[in-house]
Amino acid sequence: MINNLIDLLNPENIYLIANWGIIPFWLLLILVPNNALSNFLAQSIIAPLLLAIGYVYLSYNIYLDGDIFDGFELYSGIDGLYSMFANETLLLLFWLHFLAISLFAGAWMVRDARKYFIPKILLIPSLILTYFTGPVGILIYWFVRIPFAKKISFND
Repeated sequence: MINNLIDLLNPENIYLIANWGIIPFWLLLILVPNNALSNFLAQSIIAPLLLAIGYVYLSYNIYLDGDIFDGFELYSGIDGLYSMFANETLLLLFWLHFLAISLFAGAWMVRDARKYFIPKILLIPSLILTYFTGPVGILIYWFVRIPFAKKISFND
């Protein structure tokens, strides 16, 4: 039974679960950002914790395989990054990282928009862009935010 479960927790299935599993959280942020369910699920630590469980599981498997630093060439140049991402488990680790951080940023944007009374219609494009492009959505939100916050701040 446990071996069957472990067999199901391969990188491909974890990728599919994470990709499809994150969508309901983003839909809550986009469609009903000020709803109690959105506050509880999408704006809390729940989704990043779930992604972290997958991250820890994959990291542990890399450790068990004995190649914890094999292929980790993040800072050796673009060729090192390319060869590192040839390892599907390392690529998936970074994808889970991106999903968690993007959702965390989206949740912050919703809370910040509530604080400055930014209309939902102006928030939605930034959330969608953050889901697909991460930093570009945050940048667009920052520019939308300036007139409502009545200040330019780099550390709010």
